[in-house]
Amino acid sequence: MFAPASPACCPSAPQATQQAFLAILPRLKLHGKVYFRDLKDPERREESICEMLALAWSWFVRLAERGKDATQFASVLATYAARAVRAGRRLCGQEKTKDVLSPLAQQRRGFSVSTLSDGSSLGPNLLDEALQDNTVTPIVEQVQFRLDFPRWRGSRCDRDRRLIDDLMVGGRAHEMALKYGLSRSRVSELRRQFFEDWINFCEGMSCQPCTPATAGALS
Repeated sequence: MFAPASPACCPSAPQATQQAFLAILPRLKLHGKVYFRDLKDPERREESICEMLALAWSWFVRLAERGKDATQFASVLATYAARAVRAGRRLCGQEKTKDVLSPLAQQRRGFSVSTLSDGSSLGPNLLDEALQDNTVTPIVEQVQFRLDFPRWRGSRCDRDRRLIDDLMVGGRAHEMALKYGLSRSRVSELRRQFFEDWINFCEGMSCQPCTPATAGALS
């Protein structure tokens, strides 16, 4: 967790300015908690709130130096500071949108970063499976699948193609519901429809319905 530096530790700011900021600090914190409530990671949420408070303090001092009393518009100050943090602004500068570890880059490009497991486990592990060669499915079926599946996938709309891709890499119904603005029951219904449509497509092509991995993802 990160904690914002107390204004009282800043020797350059007049005592009156420090006391004025401390008076509105609870309102600023409350605004930050509400604004960043969608961040599921507690550490990232706390860090965002602290960055917001740091920006608000910096702007508060600047406004005081220009003879303006920011306590009269504390809500506006909090709103602008929160929006700035959401857009990648930090007290020490702007986040780099080309850095894969930057939350802003992940938000804008729709990806996430996670750590690799230290070793294999007895349970199913998506990363372990992805890093291993498929030594179970016969070569003929692998070739057949790699030719036919893109054709079937291309017959779906853009939303369906993206949803199919997410389901095949282990996306859960509640996660897909949030991402695509659907209900969980609708995601489950679409999953069944995709599976049945794929089976029908394969039967029409007179080929094996699917590989085990595909059946597990779409059924």
